Amino acid sequence: MEIFYGLLIPFLGTTLGAGTVFLMRNKLNKKVEKILLGFASGVMVAASVWSLLIPSIEMVEDKSEIVWLPAVVGFLLGILFLLILDCLIPHLHLKSDKPEGLRSKMKKTTMMVLAVTLHNIPEGMAVGVTLAGALTQNSGITMAGALALALGIAIQNFPEGAIISMPLKSEGVSKGKAFLYGTLSGIVEPIGAIITLALTNAVQTILPYFLSFAAGAMIYVVVEELIPESQIGKHSNIGTIGFAIGFALMMVLDVALG
Repeated sequence: MEIFYGLLIPFLGTTLGAGTVFLMRNKLNKKVEKILLGFASGVMVAASVWSLLIPSIEMVEDKSEIVWLPAVVGFLLGILFLLILDCLIPHLHLKSDKPEGLRSKMKKTTMMVLAVTLHNIPEGMAVGVTLAGALTQNSGITMAGALALALGIAIQNFPEGAIISMPLKSEGVSKGKAFLYGTLSGIVEPIGAIITLALTNAVQTILPYFLSFAAGAMIYVVVEELIPESQIGKHSNIGTIGFAIGFALMMVLDVALG
């Protein structure tokens, strides 16, 4: 049952965030959007360090292996994986009129949803791999720690859901469809978590690599997309404040519950 909650909680965060389209009449305030983007960045960076990289290193400390190797190799592979997806998947970011990835005749709204979906892939992987770690003996990861990560990602998924559904509404999409698209952008998280959970259970010996791989994938999203978007235009310090709040909250969740 705990595994089910861990898989479901982040998706619920996205769904609730997308539901704000029914409560707000106008576009999302730019200052609010910046602080939410910064907040999401802070949560993801803290989760990458406290819930993924540190456990990856600690799992190897008692073995006759190079302590830093799994963390470094997995981290770089995670960066490379997201870089490849970023180059292949057609998508369009909220503040851009130029699509990225392979050329496509997809609608603008579809590519906007794919951009957020791309962000959610590493989050699903992170949840799946920490749940796998909680099920593995001597991993140092507790089920409470895995659920803390799922909760932290759910909290930052709430603003992400709003950030995708509100602009879609302003593009002329109906509230119902904007909510649906926002929700669907998060469905990749439980799917990714289940796939990662299955893989890590099958190959438990490389769990440290999976942990750092998920960290690398999340850091790529933060550095490539979230932080730059939070710093566009005036009031860039607002995004920084959001980052600090998100980082501190995720760190407290991990330390207190992990």
